[in-house]
Amino acid sequence: MGEDGKRKTRRGKRGGDAKKQKDGDVATETTLPAAFSAPSAEYTAPPMDSGDSLFYFDTGSKDESSMNVDQEDKISPASYGLVNPDLQSYLKNCETMLDDPQFESAEDRIIFVNNVYAEMKGFELQLTTDHEGSRILEKLFRISSEYQIRRFFSLTREDTIRLVIHRFSSHTIQTLLLLSAVALERELHGETSDLAAGAEIEEDEDEVRTKMPTFEELLLELVNTLTPQWAFLMANEYASHILRVLLLVLAGNPIEDQANPNNSIKSKRSAKYVEERNGEPINHPSLSIQRKIPDSLAEALDQLLKTTDTSINDLVARGFTTSRVGSPVLQQMLVLQSKKGMLEQPGSLLDKCLLNLVSDSSDNARRDSALKLMIDDVVGSHFLQKVMELASPKLLQTLFERYFCGRLSVLSLHPISNFVVQSLLSNAKTERQLKTMIAEIQPSVGNLLFKQRPGVVRSLLDSCIRLRAGSVEIMNALYSGLGISSVDERKELINLLAFLMPYAEFVNADYDRLPFRIQGSLIIQSVLQLPGDGHEPIMNSFFAQAPDRMYSWCKDPSGSRIIEAIISSEHIPLTTKRKVLEQYSNKYADLAVNKYGSHIVDACWKISDMPYKEKIMIELIQREMLVQDSPFGRIVMRNCRVEQYKRRADEWRDRERSLQKGKRMFKDIFDSSSTPNKRSDKKSKKSKK
Repeated sequence: MGEDGKRKTRRGKRGGDAKKQKDGDVATETTLPAAFSAPSAEYTAPPMDSGDSLFYFDTGSKDESSMNVDQEDKISPASYGLVNPDLQSYLKNCETMLDDPQFESAEDRIIFVNNVYAEMKGFELQLTTDHEGSRILEKLFRISSEYQIRRFFSLTREDTIRLVIHRFSSHTIQTLLLLSAVALERELHGETSDLAAGAEIEEDEDEVRTKMPTFEELLLELVNTLTPQWAFLMANEYASHILRVLLLVLAGNPIEDQANPNNSIKSKRSAKYVEERNGEPINHPSLSIQRKIPDSLAEALDQLLKTTDTSINDLVARGFTTSRVGSPVLQQMLVLQSKKGMLEQPGSLLDKCLLNLVSDSSDNARRDSALKLMIDDVVGSHFLQKVMELASPKLLQTLFERYFCGRLSVLSLHPISNFVVQSLLSNAKTERQLKTMIAEIQPSVGNLLFKQRPGVVRSLLDSCIRLRAGSVEIMNALYSGLGISSVDERKELINLLAFLMPYAEFVNADYDRLPFRIQGSLIIQSVLQLPGDGHEPIMNSFFAQAPDRMYSWCKDPSGSRIIEAIISSEHIPLTTKRKVLEQYSNKYADLAVNKYGSHIVDACWKISDMPYKEKIMIELIQREMLVQDSPFGRIVMRNCRVEQYKRRADEWRDRERSLQKGKRMFKDIFDSSSTPNKRSDKKSKKSKK
């Protein structure tokens, strides 16, 4: 199949069983006039072809309060017939401009966009359900005015439910929602890039002055339309994405987390498709931050969560926990309920999902069996990970005692349930919980490190850092797992973790051929963040190594991360860091020209005092030709302001002194702001005694 054929049959999750139309089929569908006039009032949608599907979520329950999950009348996706070939051809020609919208002026862009909307007027909904048409519409929306977006959004109100379950139009509505989120905050402040709200002119033949709904009104109406069918839409593979975006828009939460792609609402496959076929994604800055929302939307969200909390029955709620389609929506609802204090109420949505564990923690063999199966389920494990993150200390303790205590070692080695264990360990709520978990996991640390499950150990370290407790216990567990039994053997701790090898194997191995392990590097970086003296075992091991060996680490992608973490750690004293810097004396020029070593030079520069900075500077200048020949070296030279030092050394020194003075001043401010809290804590403890 050629490339053109693939484009018609696959579109991310819109994947295609679309049937190719025969030449004679076009005449049987709605034929549009050449002038693209609106269809007549007598027009009726043609029957759906064999490629379309009916969405029917049947739970077997006849309870009217189950939010119409039992659809007595089957709801089919929207169908408005085939798009006129002439209109299709016109839009395809326009697509080249939409892919690279470089207009000579803003006026040219406005004229182009207005012409496109004029040509497709009357057939907007028909285009949303067309494969190519919906894709072109999404590109058009990105350069459209807010008024044009509101107008198109308002057209979808006529057939909202059938549009959101269609595999093409659902993506169109999702794009409209994203653009609405961008414009909503500006609308809230009374700002608009178009005509005044409520006074826009629709340029039709009669020049009728119309009033378009605001984004706030459009979203409120959308919520009111979708709420009665919420559970049914959660079970639909196309509508569920719209529900997730809608919840985030109503809450004002970040929609696209640029710093963490794992939090994106799009799957990797869908994001790749958007990048390759659909142009640049909507990466507006406001989508990645918390946004202000109108009070009416906040109230609508509260009402939506309360309605779904009471109306979704137990059977449906439990079904969504292991549903690939419904579980992401369910998890998003639980996050919002947690923020509003609705999560762990008796009879809540979470209580239904956990088979009444929140309201009744007594023994229940049926519930225990179901939750143990959920831990090992591909989808159910993701749901439980989110539960661990949101659970209160009491609920987390109940889950640990009933379903994990005594099974941590086995579950930690399982390919699926180990992720639930990681979430449990990293979300320990109290010091007592943490130490209990460390004690149970300690005998299995060796297996976890050497059998591709080091993430479990990292989860424990994360909790130790967060709770500022358990440092001694976790280090003893690491010693035991690595086979370290004496003080002399601890000198190799940094090597054993970097290469993830037991001590008995390391002493007989060829050091120069040992590969760094990324997970081992991450564990070392976590140990360096342990509170108090938790970093000392790593630093003692570091200084016990030959300096040349540690220098070679600076030029390795994983090893350099370890050295950089040592230099940048806030817990390691400055006197200890200076000993590290001295090991690289007369080697900074060689490090500067290396892809990974250049980061070490930058880290050393940031913590150096004035005399040592000048020492680094002189070394770089003495070997300037070597450093300037490297792209990485030139970056180091720019960061150190070598040229300014060569021309006006006194000005360079004055600037560096002022920077150091500013850093000390801010450090004193932060220290003074934290000191009273510590003193007040001590006083409160004495008063209690």
